[in-house]
Amino acid sequence: MTDMKPCVRPVTPHFSSGPCAKRPGWSLQALTDSALGRSHRAKVGKAKLKRAIDMTRDVLQVPADYRIGIVPASDTGAVEMALWSLLGARAVTTVAWESFGEGWVADVVKELKLKDVTTLKSGYGELPDLSKIDFKSDVVFTWNGTTSGVRVPNGDFIPADREGLTICDATSAAFAQKLDFAKLDVVTFSWQKALGGEAAHGMLILSPRAVARLESHKPAWPLPKIFRLTKGGKINEGIFEGETINTPSMLCVEDYLDALSWAKSIGGLNALIARADANTRVLADWAARTPWVDFLAAKAEIRSNTSVCLKVVDPAIVALPVDAQAAFAKNLASLVEKEGAGYDLGHYRDAPPGLRIWCGATVEASDVEALTAWLDWAFQTAKAALPKAA
Repeated sequence: MTDMKPCVRPVTPHFSSGPCAKRPGWSLQALTDSALGRSHRAKVGKAKLKRAIDMTRDVLQVPADYRIGIVPASDTGAVEMALWSLLGARAVTTVAWESFGEGWVADVVKELKLKDVTTLKSGYGELPDLSKIDFKSDVVFTWNGTTSGVRVPNGDFIPADREGLTICDATSAAFAQKLDFAKLDVVTFSWQKALGGEAAHGMLILSPRAVARLESHKPAWPLPKIFRLTKGGKINEGIFEGETINTPSMLCVEDYLDALSWAKSIGGLNALIARADANTRVLADWAARTPWVDFLAAKAEIRSNTSVCLKVVDPAIVALPVDAQAAFAKNLASLVEKEGAGYDLGHYRDAPPGLRIWCGATVEASDVEALTAWLDWAFQTAKAALPKAA
């Protein structure tokens, strides 16, 4: 019966892939120690910014000789800083299998207008052939495809003796997947993803090799102030000690510190990964027993454990035109949202029709389990409302 709604709703029905759910037990009371009304350059402000950097290193297990900086404009700003500051010294290989990777391809080719660029692409739900990457070149890629639900399984495809730099957008992987820092020269992410922080602040992590490039290579184009990582030909160390280029929100800083403290309290990175894996396992078990749905990523080893993307495989829906399939998926998400059982479940605008469910560590497995019952109800309801074939 399509009118038999489930009895249990998720306690926290927040499944957006960014900004993501706040940590369990979060409240505004957690932010009462924030340095509001104080300068970020005052002793208290700088101390909090430095603490955010130090706790990031601790929880994310960043090597001691890598630099960590807080930068403007979220993950996008961090990636752009890396591209504009580091590229141009040698050939570039860009690797894309979803929307954000495609965006970095466009920046390298159309905005920086670099000529010696190789691009490896694949469709949604797949990875390109990573063995074709030439690591004599600088390589730009995403670790986890936020809009496709596809991730690289590990860093084994990157040689330790690479000649070029590896620039990795890790925004929906950090704090939920094990990043192989020895294979990564630039790592970027934003606070609003896996730890459920607030938006507009990015993190930029640089290896010693990346720092050496910054100090030896002068880009052929002018750099805006918010992109400048060097001063007098040397790395601007202040950025990596909490002296931000522009004014950060101290309220957002406090919220990030709260999320990091929670992460440490539950066991750090391994516990965060385990929580994300458990959430995704709930969806995998449900998909295995549910004939109308499947993962967009066909191979289990490349499926994301954060931005889980699903497709509707019911024959009656698959037979519809693509725009009708998209409308059906949108209706699914809308029906669940109207019931207060799950918010922001729609597929990304450039992705194939379906659902996208955030399963990062700040989400509870019991809420994912409750959501699946509502998805089943919404599917039956939406399918029953389709016009009958003549």
